[in-house]
Amino acid sequence: MKNQWTVFLFGKVTVKVTGKGIERLLNVLIRNEIHIWNVKRHGTDTITFKIKLSDALKIRHFVRKSGCRISFLGKSGAPFLLMRLLKNSGFLIGAVFFVVIVFLLSNVIWGIEVKGAKPATEYQIRQELDKMGVKIGKFQFFVDNAEGIQRRLTDNVGELTWVGVELKGTTYHLQVVEKNEPKQPVKLTPRNLIAKKKAVIVRMDIDDGQKVVDVNDYVERGQLLVSGQIGQEGKEPELVAAKGDVWGETWYKGHVELPIKSTFFVYNGKEKRKYSLLLGSFEIPVWGFGKHEFKDYKMEKNIHKLHFLKWKLPISYVDKTIREQEKFIRTYTDQEAEEKAIELAKNDIKKKVDEDAIFKDEKILHKVIKNGKVILDIHFKIIENIAIGQPITKEIHE
Repeated sequence: MKNQWTVFLFGKVTVKVTGKGIERLLNVLIRNEIHIWNVKRHGTDTITFKIKLSDALKIRHFVRKSGCRISFLGKSGAPFLLMRLLKNSGFLIGAVFFVVIVFLLSNVIWGIEVKGAKPATEYQIRQELDKMGVKIGKFQFFVDNAEGIQRRLTDNVGELTWVGVELKGTTYHLQVVEKNEPKQPVKLTPRNLIAKKKAVIVRMDIDDGQKVVDVNDYVERGQLLVSGQIGQEGKEPELVAAKGDVWGETWYKGHVELPIKSTFFVYNGKEKRKYSLLLGSFEIPVWGFGKHEFKDYKMEKNIHKLHFLKWKLPISYVDKTIREQEKFIRTYTDQEAEEKAIELAKNDIKKKVDEDAIFKDEKILHKVIKNGKVILDIHFKIIENIAIGQPITKEIHE
């Protein structure tokens, strides 16, 4: 038989034939399309051969007319293997149960390690992980993937600059970089304080150095504000590092073009979940069959690698969330558009000034509505620290 897999699947039997008409019997079997192979002679009146299990009952009909006797010596193949397994079903069930238990335990979260975080920050991280369902004893494919966990931690824990999330086996490893790390004290060399932009001085808080301007003075960019040379006249001046804040009123212009009508999408709360297994590029649906009826939607897809002990299996668990969106058209009144444009201009200027800068006043210089947009040119008055250090070199001192 050429197709051994088919023979194994349907089963085969070893037959022993004894008698005087062996050759005649073989010819009869072949003419009646009973496939015979592995024919072996054992003496003058005995042979053995193999036939398919399905032919085992047919052969008896032909043997009765041949004057020979047959007996079945052995049987093999999937049907007989299945019978033996059923006889030992307890062992089979136990083996399957063991494999399933090991597989499930290999996909449970057994550890969460956080490195690089202070105790208070680590506590916040673990609290946030609990809210996300990332906790010991939870199945990995019921939580967000590593990228999703990293994104949510960065968004929700304000003390984090960056967090790396990696799943190794059954343990999540988090590497944390916190904000506001303690700065090393900087030893200042002798310096002056000069203006970094033109302004009108409104307040001076000087710790060290000699003031050379006063409140209400107008200063240009680069002008000396506080000198690092102190001492009495006629004596050698002492060089210090001038320190302090010089608050000045500065001016900025903002230009904003804001559409009066804008279109965006919002979730309406309707969603559909789909679950499937991914084997290579072939996806097998498990739950959530059929197409959704959402016209506008956004789909979030998470892929979870399945594990068996420490090995990654070539199969993944896929969780899809399809959320329906509704189109929303927002229309501003003239007053609302003006207020929103001023807010946008302020946010743009905040990127250019220090965090402690204060907006004192704003004035609209030009306003026009054109092509469905409100266009504003705005003048802002801001109070900010304009002092920056300038090292005192030998030439300056001399």
